[in-house]
Amino acid sequence: MKKERSALNTAGTGIFTIVGIVYILPILIVLMNSFKKKVYINKQPFQLPDGKTMAGLENYMTAIDKYNLLSAVGWTVFITVGSVLVILVCTSMCAWYITRVKSKFTKMLYLLCVFSMVVPFQMVMFTLSLVADRTGLRTPWGIIIIYLGFGAGLAVFMFCGFVKSIPIEIEEAAMIDGCTPIRTFFSVVLPIMKPTYISVGILETMWIWNDFLLPYLVLDLNKYKTISIAIQYMKGSYGRVDMGAVMAALILAVIPVIIFYLSCQKHIIKGVAAGAVKG
Repeated sequence: MKKERSALNTAGTGIFTIVGIVYILPILIVLMNSFKKKVYINKQPFQLPDGKTMAGLENYMTAIDKYNLLSAVGWTVFITVGSVLVILVCTSMCAWYITRVKSKFTKMLYLLCVFSMVVPFQMVMFTLSLVADRTGLRTPWGIIIIYLGFGAGLAVFMFCGFVKSIPIEIEEAAMIDGCTPIRTFFSVVLPIMKPTYISVGILETMWIWNDFLLPYLVLDLNKYKTISIAIQYMKGSYGRVDMGAVMAALILAVIPVIIFYLSCQKHIIKGVAAGAVKG
């Protein structure tokens, strides 16, 4: 039995290693080519840069100066941080209300939030673009409201699962001591919900940071561009692409979210497990 378990563990480790290499290899290839001269990116995409092919930081400087990538990074950070904060605060309060107040309205509200997760974005994207244009939401401030609508389903679902595990006696004791419902939530409930806050925050951050289609449809692209859109606009006339600048921009876009995920990944499992309770 011990030998069989050892063989299974070895096989499992080998499979995970192969899967890890498959996932990491494309990023390494992009990183490697971001330091090459653009002439050699197409000719020798899988060779390490040497004295002949090395471009140094030229591709990164081109992406930053010529294509104004820093502005795109700034708007992406603003939209991501603002959207995640609004989603966390609004959906956690909504989930707390849904869980604690038992009525037909709260049941319907919960079902609507869950149902929104199964509606494909392609079904509403043209209508959404029209509504955003007519209501003045084609700005980084307006798109935060739209992200709240699309991110509420998953967040409310996870927060509701966690709130069910919080003993209601804690909240009753706080209210006996004179706390209002709002103070009870922010002083008592919110600190207890920290694992789910971190988990939902990570998932929403990765989605919003990498999103291309929603900002492309909603934002006024003459004024505002996210990183994904800025990379798309690096295509020149007649379909010509500055591959060196594109590779550098991809690395600048990917590295922050990879670092963020690796530093917070342990909290995802804790948050999901904490919310996996029976009502």
